Amino acid sequence: MGYWLVKAVLAPILRVLFRPYVTGVENLPAEGGAILAGNHTTFLDNFMIPLVVPRRVTFLAKSDYFTRRGLKGKLQKSFFSGVGMIPLDRSGGKASEAALGTGLQVLEDGELMGLYPEGTRSPDGRLYRGKTGVARMALEAGVPVIPVGLIGMFALQPAGRRLPKIGRPGRVEIRIGKPLDFRRYAGLEGDRFVLRSITDEIMYELMVLSGQEYVDEYATKAKADLERARTAALTPLVSDAPAPARRAS
Repeated sequence: MGYWLVKAVLAPILRVLFRPYVTGVENLPAEGGAILAGNHTTFLDNFMIPLVVPRRVTFLAKSDYFTRRGLKGKLQKSFFSGVGMIPLDRSGGKASEAALGTGLQVLEDGELMGLYPEGTRSPDGRLYRGKTGVARMALEAGVPVIPVGLIGMFALQPAGRRLPKIGRPGRVEIRIGKPLDFRRYAGLEGDRFVLRSITDEIMYELMVLSGQEYVDEYATKAKADLERARTAALTPLVSDAPAPARRAS
């Protein structure tokens, strides 16, 4: 119930503020499980996709949204739990397996699962290498993958900006691609070469839909490299700063 309540409240506001334009709604299945795989540049992506999809979409969300402390953390956890998001521990191991298992149950129940193959938001608006979890889920659940390209979102809320730009020029566009059927690979969900091939096919479709430049490395690595570069740029400034003058005794 929380999902539909939030959608009823936010949908009119988002439509007025960002004027999203959607194409390809006819590619969404009227029933049955499917994975909506989108490119990911802003936090708002989690709201834009459900805004234009008539059916309920359950998202895998990073576990940080559910574990932060204080009043803000509790409110955030209540919100994400209320709208049916599933916490995903991205460190791997049993925690990640549990989240993926819950996601598979959603698909087997004939519902829509939303996820971002890049695993995290793009640090610079480009499209990064996809992780193979999306391929594995598609094969294990036997469902199609529907690529969803979001355009104009990074300009709306660039990396590091806490609030989106209101009234900016341009328009948000959501392009829903044709379903990708991978049933020809049934039974090969344990083959890492098959999983990589499927994931790369999904990322290619996202590149075409979104018009983004593709980078063949993981977004997590790109973020780490950017952080190291920032640290290195600041280090000389700190080391070259004059020492404070000593007070005479």
